[in-house]
Amino acid sequence: QVQLVESGGGSVQAGGSLRLSCAASTDIAYMAWFRRAPGKEREGVAAIASYGRINYADSVKDRFTISKDSATNTLTLQMNSLEPGDTAMYYCAADWVWWILLPKYKYWGSGTQVTVSS
Repeated sequence: QVQLVESGGGSVQAGGSLRLSCAASTDIAYMAWFRRAPGKEREGVAAIASYGRINYADSVKDRFTISKDSATNTLTLQMNSLEPGDTAMYYCAADWVWWILLPKYKYWGSGTQVTVSS
């Protein structure tokens, strides 16, 4: 069993930045960030493979950066130029299978709230 614990959410004004972190209990090959806004489906935001491949949703490309520190098993999402549309609960996910941005990962964190005001 893999435990994932997110941190770093909060409230920020449009144009601001936030940095999310996800601490994994063990090294795992594929990790991703998802988000769910009220009344909307869960959406894949960014995903990273241990060998370096990265995928972003079009809505966050050029604004968000995903990275992973393999020494500490910590996944990070740097979010810049935040918009009100980025308001959502953000979840960390992980698996031994490369699901890219599909919400089929086996392990999930409990989420951290991001709120962007205009």
